[in-house]
Amino acid sequence: MVIAVSLQVAGPVVEKSPTGAESSILDTVGHFFLGVSAVLAVSHIMGRVAILLRQPRVTGEIVGGLLLGPSFLGSVAPGVAHFLFPPGVVPMFNGLAQLGLVLFMFGVGQELGAMRLRGAAPQALLISQASLLVPFAAGVLIALPLMGQYMGTEVRPVAFVLFIGCALSITAFPVLARILSDLGLTRTRPGQLSLFAAAVGDGGSWLILSVILSLAHGSDPTALLGRAVAVLVLVALFVGPLRRLATKVPDRTDWAKRAPSAAVLLVIAVGAVSTLTAMLGIHQLIGALLVGLVWPQGNRIAVAAAAPLASTAKTVLLPFFFLGFGLNVDLRSLHLDGGAGLVLLALLAVAIVGKLVGPGLCARLTGLPWRDSAVLGVLLNARGLTELVVIQIGYQAHIISQQMLGLLTIVALVTTVMTAPLLRAAGAGPAPEEPVPSAEPLESVLAGAGAVSGSPAGRSPE
Repeated sequence: MVIAVSLQVAGPVVEKSPTGAESSILDTVGHFFLGVSAVLAVSHIMGRVAILLRQPRVTGEIVGGLLLGPSFLGSVAPGVAHFLFPPGVVPMFNGLAQLGLVLFMFGVGQELGAMRLRGAAPQALLISQASLLVPFAAGVLIALPLMGQYMGTEVRPVAFVLFIGCALSITAFPVLARILSDLGLTRTRPGQLSLFAAAVGDGGSWLILSVILSLAHGSDPTALLGRAVAVLVLVALFVGPLRRLATKVPDRTDWAKRAPSAAVLLVIAVGAVSTLTAMLGIHQLIGALLVGLVWPQGNRIAVAAAAPLASTAKTVLLPFFFLGFGLNVDLRSLHLDGGAGLVLLALLAVAIVGKLVGPGLCARLTGLPWRDSAVLGVLLNARGLTELVVIQIGYQAHIISQQMLGLLTIVALVTTVMTAPLLRAAGAGPAPEEPVPSAEPLESVLAGAGAVSGSPAGRSPE
């Protein structure tokens, strides 16, 4: 509706000034609020369309962001696109997007911190390492012949190669959790194992990404080593002493009155730790995720403070990240009838096969039935929002070209959209959960994951 109105008013609202220059009846603030209305309306509509098509809402929201960019609106109605998103207003939308991203990653950290692995920790750790390392290695191999055409400017080739491997090894933990919930698979064995594999594997991916960003533009080896040690100390501090200290925060009967103050402290903590991780040379989203990991789970004040912020980030703020992403991606520039089409097919094949064969075969070899192993591989193939965040970071760091950004965007969308249909085709559905003897907290599993992978897998990118 907002877009339709804008299409009709875009002409009349621009008039000639006495000097002959064009002037708009809307000032910068007016354009800002008009753009906000358009973004939220399109995001909501496309989210509903995705649900009707039995897809996660976030898939429709991603498509909505692409539609508002040069891939569609900028092509069919460039005047409307410029009127809705003039250059002076885009930085304001980017501010909303960054705030949404850090609060969203805080929520992801909360979900990871609340997870418990019920038995079979060695099996889960092996699957998580296979989910990370197999597609990562395959991505590195396929990136080698692509460096000349798809690498960013003034970047080390090793950073490009490692980045492609990192991008293809990602699983979208939040999207995966939504799919499991929608299909009633959360309490099944493949569902639980896939959630933990995504959590631990993505933790490793984010740490690898932080190293790649340091390597991208020629950091001094001594400085890089010192930065890596600082990051490891910070992660250990959060998943160890700070996490245990947070569990001792007293719960109070007047929690409703204290929740607003706790919400302010939460935003301050997210901002401060995000700034700290950025100063250490790793992405600010890792800092937000660490705060989420240590935020008290059972404390009513903490829960009441965090819930509305996480909800607002998902429903109101993240659409502006999709807008920013859509403004940077022009799918029309992808000429898939030539070499780019073959590259896209190769990337899709590596991304899909790496997730299906790596963790799926590992699950079968560690005792999971063939059908459940296949379901597990399909679940871990969903990339969604998390991969979009990662590839956007790589593009902003000039590690990948705009054409590779477009190709990896298609990979993220295709691997996410295909998840639910494949699960239904495989007959995956709710099943009674087998009784299990124990539950292990996240920090103990992450410590074990670090021992298995040879690097810390603390959750350091939906």
